[in-house]
Amino acid sequence: MRFNEIGQQLRAYRMESGLKAEEISARLGVSRAALYRYEKGEVIKLDTVNRLAELLKISPLTLLGIGVEYYAKPVGYAERLRQIEETSDQILQVFGPVCYLITSDQYDAMLAQMFEEHAESQGLDRMTARAAAEQLMSVMISRKRMYASRKPSIIGILTIGSIQKLLAEGIAPSANVSPQLRQAARDVAAREIELVASLMESEPIGLQLGLMAYGEPNGPFTLLRSRERATLAINPFPSDAPPSQQSGVAMITSAEDAVAAHQRVSELSWREAVKGAAAAERVRALVAAARG
Repeated sequence: MRFNEIGQQLRAYRMESGLKAEEISARLGVSRAALYRYEKGEVIKLDTVNRLAELLKISPLTLLGIGVEYYAKPVGYAERLRQIEETSDQILQVFGPVCYLITSDQYDAMLAQMFEEHAESQGLDRMTARAAAEQLMSVMISRKRMYASRKPSIIGILTIGSIQKLLAEGIAPSANVSPQLRQAARDVAAREIELVASLMESEPIGLQLGLMAYGEPNGPFTLLRSRERATLAINPFPSDAPPSQQSGVAMITSAEDAVAAHQRVSELSWREAVKGAAAAERVRALVAAARG
């Protein structure tokens, strides 16, 4: 058994469950320090794995890293993605308006504002909504810091439709916010897309961005590669949606057939994508059209 991976998945599923470390350790009859040691990769007995799986309402095989991982909440998926990115050498994001890891600090600041104002609109549930948003933002910013320190290569295939939607609605379109903040979210979105155009044009080392030439895909996915393995992540959760507004099931797997099938799709999409100055020109035209 790979105890480090078991520990990583234990942490992700603990965050997914919404249970605090104190609650889980009390139900298991172990100290909180012991639970944290499990999460850091300390040897764990199979009986403890079974009890943890029952408590977290998942299969023991899933906790052992056998088969497919499923996440029904964005924070669990985001934490697991952060763990995989920690050892990834290449990240291939297929479809979407932006690659979150290369967005600006202004993007994060606006996203935090959107989440906070949305949480305040939730009445009696506002404290729960605020806590969920803060937890998710913390994981997302940790992902970005990890990228800044490690700089794995990124290949991103963006789509015209998703860019147009971001420009029209702004960051976090499902958030319940004031008209003033909504306009500010549109302004930040436009600046992010202008940044995308600049990166397409300059083509910095380790970063390649392309624009899908036609059509819209059924859904986005990410392929992450390290020296040891390739991992497929399929995510229904938009990175800019308040956690309380999100529903769906994300999937993570290293199954060879699944990885290979999505690799073929990504290779075809990348070959057909518009790149470089031509892509930048098209993206800037989308920004100009959105501004009227």
